[in-house]
Amino acid sequence: MSKATRALSHPGRLIPVAFSIVLTIGTILLCLPISRTNPVEPPNVLAAAFTAVSATCITGLSVVDTATYWTPFGQGVIMALIQVGGFGIMTLATLMAILITGRLGLTQSLLAKSESHALSLGDLRGIVRTVGVSMLALETLVALLLTARFYAHYDDGALPTALWHGFFHAVSAFNNAGFALYSDNLMGFSGDPWILFPICFAIIAGGVGFPVYYELRHRWRKPDAWSVHTKVTLLGYFGLFAIGTVFFGVSEWNNPGTLGPMGVWDKLVNSVVGGVMPRTAGFNSIDYGKAGEETWAFDATMMFIGGGSAGTSGGIKVGTFVLLAFVLWAEIRGEPDVVIGQRRVPYAVQREAITVALLAVGVVALGTLGLLITTDHRLAVVLFEACSAFGTTGLSTGITPNLPGISQLILMAMMYIGRVGTITTASALALNRRHRHYRLPEERPIIG
Repeated sequence: MSKATRALSHPGRLIPVAFSIVLTIGTILLCLPISRTNPVEPPNVLAAAFTAVSATCITGLSVVDTATYWTPFGQGVIMALIQVGGFGIMTLATLMAILITGRLGLTQSLLAKSESHALSLGDLRGIVRTVGVSMLALETLVALLLTARFYAHYDDGALPTALWHGFFHAVSAFNNAGFALYSDNLMGFSGDPWILFPICFAIIAGGVGFPVYYELRHRWRKPDAWSVHTKVTLLGYFGLFAIGTVFFGVSEWNNPGTLGPMGVWDKLVNSVVGGVMPRTAGFNSIDYGKAGEETWAFDATMMFIGGGSAGTSGGIKVGTFVLLAFVLWAEIRGEPDVVIGQRRVPYAVQREAITVALLAVGVVALGTLGLLITTDHRLAVVLFEACSAFGTTGLSTGITPNLPGISQLILMAMMYIGRVGTITTASALALNRRHRHYRLPEERPIIG
């Protein structure tokens, strides 16, 4: 079998390897004395590894205080890992190849297609360029907005500090990472929409998915010509965002530990933030440890669903969730086909969606069980943390830093599977097509 044929059969095999190499390099760099504010103490390898995995998998969970434990060099390493992990390692390699050589080999094209979810190899160059341009432009715009605000009202009027904070938070937000350079994350800005809204904008911009940008750029005047993927993603993402905003506001409005003490305007602002962050962003403007259990349950669901495919968000993706809703509706109505936007969805794609969702349920269930066995926390708290790790979100009730080492390793595995496993699984399912030359007799098992 030729190299091209092997790549065509399983192009996603190198993606986990590439991610593993990057997070290993990140761990080594974070273990260096220059990365820590206390270089005299021996390196905490587990803390460095956990941070590297969380940053590369654009999650945001942390076992140490990013603002005080890491030096600017260490924070720079974290930002670089976030950028590489969010952009996509194979997508980054593809963009570099296009810029340097102007051409791509078949193997590299297939790898980038798997990671970027390009609909065809013909779309690949356009999507990769869209990824690079949109990421650079949007991160720069948000960074400048944040820098102006930090410089005018925070950071003691020091422009270099304001610039650093502006660009770090812009990169972290666009890549849906959730790392912040403040010990209380964004809780100190809960009354400042000039900080919160640009960050929310960057999160949404990164989480929708680059294939949607690519299509809207070419067909924004023709909504009827949009693909099913774009329609489903926009419907799911913004529909769930609206539902999440309303639910968060209603459930936390009078909670004395979260929105209760705030004025009406600040409550509305933070309700919007509460609707955005569970879409796998990870920043928090309130203390989630004091949120109600109904908010934990709802946000765990939102984190599990995640954002758009081939974006910087995690989860099973809104496209998968909405497709499964259409499958359920068609089955209830007894329809022979699943139809979305005057298009019939192939049966093979329906099976892929069901497989991805059920595998994700299995991972979250096993991870939750492992955390229950290795800690003494109750189910609601542990499930929230597990969904945050798998959905590469980063929201936490505050238990992560105090978890035993084995529990932190479980969360690391879930973050890795949540970021890398979904890409690899979806790619393998899409390419693994076996055609039998015969069909066996049917028999219907009892359902329900």
